[in-house]
Order: sequence, then C-alpha cells, then structure tokens
Amino acid sequence: MTETITPPPAPAPPLAPAPTAAADDRQMAMVIYILYLVPAGITHIVGLILAYVSRESAPPWLKTHYTLQIRTFWIGLLYFVIACALVIVIIGIPLLLAVCVWFVIRCAIGLSRLSRGEAYPAPESWLL
Repeated sequence: MTETITPPPAPAPPLAPAPTAAADDRQMAMVIYILYLVPAGITHIVGLILAYVSRESAPPWLKTHYTLQIRTFWIGLLYFVIACALVIVIIGIPLLLAVCVWFVIRCAIGLSRLSRGEAYPAPESWLL
C-alpha cells in the first residue's frame, strides 16, 4: 500500500499590529480639529459637542486638546460677534479676517501637536 503524504499547511499571514490606545484616543480629537477646519458653521457645533463628550474619559495629555477645542469655539464665537458688530464702523472687516486666521492657526497648531502625541501647553490661553 502506498502512503500519501500531504504537504504541511501554509503558514498564516502575520497579524496586523493592534492599534495602540493612544492612537485610538487621538482619533476623536483629530476629527474635532478637522470639523473645526471645515468652513461650515454646523460642523463647529458638532465638534464642540464631541469635545465636551470626549473630554471626560480622555487621558490628561489629551484633555488639554479637548479644552483647547472647547475654548477655541467659545473665544472664536466671541471674537466673531465683536468683529461683526464693528463692521458698522469698517474696522470689523479686517477683524473678521483676523478672527478666521486666528481660528485656523490655533487649530493647525493643536493638530500638529496632537499628531506628535504632545499635550497642548496652554489650552486656557486667549491667543495661540
């Protein structure tokens, strides 16, 4: 009688590394920064709500980003309302542009620090 030899099974492909907890935590903050950078008012409100909800369960370094995002929304809204009121005396037009630039730069710096895994140094600041 002849024996049949079966080849050994092929090795299983290597598993992809599991995402780290830090990368998972950062995703929501990154989504919020992106929502803030989209030039539509409703996305800012959605980002604000997500920041409030996510801040409670975040690690301390990430809470600085959520605090920054929340304060960026409210301070930006205040600056925007003041600039709109000053449009009557013409000075509000360049102030509106300055508010938009401030908002984008603040989000870009936060996004940059988030991608490097760094806490935001002064999230309570009114400037950058």
